Amino acid sequence: MAKHTRTPSRTDQAADKDLPLKEDIRMLGRLLGNVLREQEGDAVYQVVETVRQTAVRFRRESDAQSGAELNKLLKKLTRDQTISVVRAFSYFSHLANIAEDQHHNRRRRAHLLAGSAPQQGSVAFALSKLDSAGVPGSAVRNFFSEALISPVLTAHPTEVQRKSILDAEREIARLLAERDMPLTPKELARNTGLLQAYVATLWQTRMLRYSKLTVADEIENALSYYRITFLKELPGLYDDISAEIAAQYPQRHSGSQADLPPFVQMGSWIGGDRDGNPNVNADTMRHALVRQSTAIFDFYLEEAHALGAELSISTLLVDVSPALQALADASPDQSDHRADEPYRRALIGLYARLAATARTLGAAHVLRQEVGGAAPYADAAEFTRDLQVLVDSLRANHGAVLIKPRLATLKRAAEIFGFHLATLDMRQSSDVHERVLTELFARAMVERDYGGLPEQAKVDLLLSELDKPRLLYSPYVQYSDETNSELGVLRAARDIRDRYGDRAIRNYIISHTETVSDLLEVLLLQKETGLLRIEWDHVAGSPGNATLDLMVIPLFETIPDLRCAADIMEALLALPQARRLVAGKGNLQEVMLGYSDSNKDGGFLTSNWELYKAETRLVDLFDRAGVKLRLFHGRGGTVGRGGGPSYDAILAQPAGTVNGQIRLTEQGEIIASKFSNPEIGRRNLELLVAATLEASLMPHETGSKHARRLAEFERAMEELSDRAYRAYRNLVYETPGFADYFFAATPIAEIAELNIGSRPASRKSTRRIEDLRAIPWGFSWGQCRLLLPGWYGFGSAVSSWLEEGGDAKDKVRRLSTLRAMFKEWPFFATLLSNMDMVLSKTDLAVASRYAELVPDRRLRNSIFKRIVAEHQRSGDCLSLITGAKERLEGNPLLARSIKNRFAYLDPLNHLQVELIKRHRATTADGRTMDERVRRGIHLSINGIAAGLRNTG
Repeated sequence: MAKHTRTPSRTDQAADKDLPLKEDIRMLGRLLGNVLREQEGDAVYQVVETVRQTAVRFRRESDAQSGAELNKLLKKLTRDQTISVVRAFSYFSHLANIAEDQHHNRRRRAHLLAGSAPQQGSVAFALSKLDSAGVPGSAVRNFFSEALISPVLTAHPTEVQRKSILDAEREIARLLAERDMPLTPKELARNTGLLQAYVATLWQTRMLRYSKLTVADEIENALSYYRITFLKELPGLYDDISAEIAAQYPQRHSGSQADLPPFVQMGSWIGGDRDGNPNVNADTMRHALVRQSTAIFDFYLEEAHALGAELSISTLLVDVSPALQALADASPDQSDHRADEPYRRALIGLYARLAATARTLGAAHVLRQEVGGAAPYADAAEFTRDLQVLVDSLRANHGAVLIKPRLATLKRAAEIFGFHLATLDMRQSSDVHERVLTELFARAMVERDYGGLPEQAKVDLLLSELDKPRLLYSPYVQYSDETNSELGVLRAARDIRDRYGDRAIRNYIISHTETVSDLLEVLLLQKETGLLRIEWDHVAGSPGNATLDLMVIPLFETIPDLRCAADIMEALLALPQARRLVAGKGNLQEVMLGYSDSNKDGGFLTSNWELYKAETRLVDLFDRAGVKLRLFHGRGGTVGRGGGPSYDAILAQPAGTVNGQIRLTEQGEIIASKFSNPEIGRRNLELLVAATLEASLMPHETGSKHARRLAEFERAMEELSDRAYRAYRNLVYETPGFADYFFAATPIAEIAELNIGSRPASRKSTRRIEDLRAIPWGFSWGQCRLLLPGWYGFGSAVSSWLEEGGDAKDKVRRLSTLRAMFKEWPFFATLLSNMDMVLSKTDLAVASRYAELVPDRRLRNSIFKRIVAEHQRSGDCLSLITGAKERLEGNPLLARSIKNRFAYLDPLNHLQVELIKRHRATTADGRTMDERVRRGIHLSINGIAAGLRNTG
């Protein structure tokens, strides 16, 4: 798809650091062009090339003639040609992403090889910054001993990649990285041939799923990232951090891996998130843990086998510890050939115990048969202790150098992943809990209509039941399917914890938390299923100590919910029963904040501001209550879903909100973007740790002057938010016909048909914006290149606030305040940076083509005109505040990326519009749907999402 050009000289490359990236993209495009010729013929290749050249000219010159020429060209394509063109440009977007990722790795390695100062976002940079700020090494050690940093993988209906595609693309990435090494002409030719083969494999591999994605499929997709990245890169990151601490504090740190507890732990919602997903139940939870456990045991067994081959140490040459000798003597391997090789014998025994444990926990088969039988491990801690025996013996007997290559990684992995791999969160909506308890209360003849009680009566009844020794549930009473299912899920959680350990499931998240009773209901349901156990003093007739297995975590999502969050938690912590349970959890309570729904509810500016205020109020409340707060950020990939760079987002959090404890979701297509390349995966994990470290320990500005300045900024932000909220709500929820416009001018209906998730796109079978899930809402705006949730309302807010200034002097003062907010307030600076990125990816010319899909011309013109006007205002106001003359002036790398790739994205958008027109015309006439047209739409959705990356 791109013509061959000469290989740049070293002098050229020194002058332009991005030349290697450009060459990689050209080379991959050329290989894709070769595949097109071979697979589809010269005629199709020429069509694609003509479209490419016209699109590039249109993008660079922006002239009407090029645009008309491109439209005419695309309309003339046959259905088969259309599919080929869509596939070609979709795969080019994928290949360009691979090249960009490789270039990021290349530039980072160049930085390290040059011996430059640590890069921002590295743990070394964070430690140096803390040291310069006077933070003592003891504070850093305490941070790592008490911290919990947890990326939580979730399955959402925006992941359009198939695992087969991801596998082929990983091989392309590996081969591309190989080309940075010195290669002989034969090696280079072989590398190019393999690249050509994998590009051909992509072309011949079905990009789309023809059957609906199941929860089991989502589980397998997530597990692939563990095998690619997490299982080795996360333990490796611990090694790096330990070394950095030793370097920063050489006299106060031993450099031993044991100094770092498993403070980074993986989480997952896949298989446990029931909110709005009828396909998740007790069976999917059990299946998730079996598959997770199988994945980690496969890794342990492979590593243990390899260690057995490597640790060929003989007692004829070196001593071993008594504990190691005891492990060897207990091994089922009694071969005379290994009589003097106790490490090998010990590892053969360890392998046998692992294999027995894997089978006990549900692994279908162990690939390599063990030498003999052995008892399974009681838990992961016992396995870790055996590994520690090997470590101690090597260290005491001149073998310390043998620990790091593999044994240290295996031991660290065992500490991080246990036998469960990742903590599976449970999530359900509060209204489901209320229905279940309404039935339980009624069948137990305790309360006829629990759901109809006022809030205080509900709280009183729930607290009363929590203090009673008997259960509401009876095995001799019939209950509804919903009640049986919900109780079954909780019983499954209890069984899973017994089998895989307490870390396997330890959180229960309540969607749509609106009252204290929503939290107490889940406590009572845990009591009903053995997850909350209370010691009863039968003599005194009162409850005693209680053990709560699952932390009950409220999720505050909408704007009203966020505004009530602190009040609800204050009321909960005021209850003696609840406070005792919090104390039993180490005086720690987690609160989850939802970014997607609050954005859909109130718009970008208001969502961010209400999240900020909710966090500061929660911090103040928890400080007064003497309880440690852990925030769980329900962020997504798009800015409208709380996305944007995680590092900047964490540093922009209000003071005191991080404090060594943070969980955040990694959603949908962003998982592939961050973790499908091991090197980039480790970098993203390090960014998360470094940001949490900085945000937790860096001293915050204090004093009356700072307080007054911050109060001034917050007052201005409150006024801006109020104005932005009104502007956004007026368009989305108060404009007659807006829902009709949205459903016509975006591919939301076609996205709902795409097999990209097990969860429905809407909570109800309606066309109301209120019932639509926030994720497909944002995804649809990305597809039509408006990305409205990431900026709408900002321009109206800022312009009206500035205009309200009483006189010219007051307007200047207000503008000065906004500019100071941008320079001095990380929250506001990050907000504007994210909006700058979104506006740079917005394209009104492309979006206007989608607006043509709205059949009502008057409605179309009215709404699109308002959107265009607000886009202009928002861009102008952003430039006025930042002083930037161009979008992404402060991020030239991203600006160049957009410039290079969007010419290849435009044809996909134009073709998607044409295909949607054909598809909707067919269905409107009642004719049989043309499967090729439908497939073309879905292919274009894939390609556009890949091209937009974090706004897909």
